[in-house]
Amino acid sequence: MTDRPILNVWNAEHAYGTRKVLRGVDLQVRPGEIYALLGPNGAGKSTLIGAICGRFKLGAGEVALDGEDPFTTPNARARLGLVPQEIALYGHMTVRENLEVFGRLSGVRRRDLSSAVALALYLTRTADREHVPVRHLSGGYRRRVNIAAAILHGPRLLILDEPTVGVDVDAREALDTVIRNLRDTGVAVLIVTHDLEQAGALADRVGFLREGRKVLEGAPRALIEQAFGQEMEILVQMHIEPDMDGESILAGEGLERRKGNLWARLDQDGYNAAAQLDRRLRSLGLIPREIRVRAPSLQNLFSLVADWRRAA
Repeated sequence: MTDRPILNVWNAEHAYGTRKVLRGVDLQVRPGEIYALLGPNGAGKSTLIGAICGRFKLGAGEVALDGEDPFTTPNARARLGLVPQEIALYGHMTVRENLEVFGRLSGVRRRDLSSAVALALYLTRTADREHVPVRHLSGGYRRRVNIAAAILHGPRLLILDEPTVGVDVDAREALDTVIRNLRDTGVAVLIVTHDLEQAGALADRVGFLREGRKVLEGAPRALIEQAFGQEMEILVQMHIEPDMDGESILAGEGLERRKGNLWARLDQDGYNAAAQLDRRLRSLGLIPREIRVRAPSLQNLFSLVADWRRAA
């Protein structure tokens, strides 16, 4: 990975009327790097991506893609590939037919089109489906073909908007492999996602936006260790939905509901605390189905940032 960023954003500010959505954001992404942009809805992620893609001019600040402004310079925009959240493919056409169409639309020369399609199929591991109509593909394959369509012209920066929406666990693993392969070819990858598990597993660096400001940035594991130190996460899966009294007991133990019957808290004395918690809950008539202890994740860090606690 080179030290020279392919993407630079300096002091980005933007507003819609009187509503400020970007408040002085700086961002750099380097070739051969996966950067995950995180933040709650309304944090300014979509507006920042729009500015990077050259869709509008910032109210203040600058964007440079390989040293040029994507808003004013078509050559700069040509160095970028965007994979939208929605599948942007023709369902009645085969994978190869789609890529040939998108290759021509992205400016690939006729004599280079066949090799560009072959390379995109190879990098995204979709060559085994090249003659299959897109409408017959699984969600995971459609995502990968969506990426193939965005890299035909050889972009230096690839932006992925929520790439794991609508795909299962196995398809996510295949998608992650594709993204890593692209990173390893020297492409800079910028992921905008709510999939914190994917971000933690893939990203070399993450950046958190909160109310239009970048409030935290760094390598995922380093940020987690800095925020939580020796704390561990205790996860309690209940057998049945607790009633109001049960919820009060769980809350009194410092547990917060995650989803369904899953509750969690952080504790310095993870394994001993989990054993003591199990005994107390059972003595009070609450029988856990399972209690697990694990290292904190980006989900814990995201919660801190979203709540504006310990975010610095």
